[in-house]
Order: sequence, then C-alpha cells, then structure tokens
Amino acid sequence: MFEATFAPAQSALDTEPLREPRAFDALVREIGEDGAGEVRAVFWSETHARLKLFRALELGQHRSKIGREAHSLKSAARTFGYLRLATLALRLEETAAALGVAEFCDLLERMDAAFTAAREQEPQL
Repeated sequence: MFEATFAPAQSALDTEPLREPRAFDALVREIGEDGAGEVRAVFWSETHARLKLFRALELGQHRSKIGREAHSLKSAARTFGYLRLATLALRLEETAAALGVAEFCDLLERMDAAFTAAREQEPQL
C-alpha cells in the first residue's frame, strides 16, 4: 500500500501537497474499483464526522480521545493519499496533550480546509 513520509514541522503543514493521486490507484489494484470507491465514500463520511467531533470535544477534558481520533484520521488519510490532511492529523496526534486552545482551533481550521480542498480535487466524486 501507499507509504507517506510525515514532517511535523509547522512549515510542512502549509507546504505538504493536498493529495498523492497514485494512492487511490494502488488501492484499486488491491481491492478493485468498486471496493475502493466504497471504502473512500466511508472515509469521506467518517472524516466529516470526526472533524465535527473534534469541535464538540472540550480540549482540556478530552485530550487522549482527541489524540486517538487524530491517529485514526491520520492513518485513513494516508491510505487514500490525502497528505496534507494526514500531516495535520499527525500534528494533532503528537501535540494533543500539550496544545493550547488557540493552537487547537487553528489546527482544526487547517484540517477543515485540507479536507475541503482534497474533496474538491477528487476527480471521481
């Protein structure tokens, strides 16, 4: 399957490409076009729900849950080649225990933007 290298530095958050177009092709080769399309549809739905969940969780009380959810998002985004979203999710995963509210909100804004931009670039939606 597709492997991505992550650079958690702040500058990488803004310069990471939105997506790796060949990642979906690799998934199609593994499980077929119909299966890959279905799994990707689930990814979009679950990611949308997860991004809403982040906003509903109070940072001070749910840091470990936020970290776990970020880990899951990172893995799923990487599978489909959504590099910027995966990088942002990694950043959230690694910093959830120490983030301030302003940094958390900024990261969520960037994740929302990466999600929206990735969907807009997706040729087969």
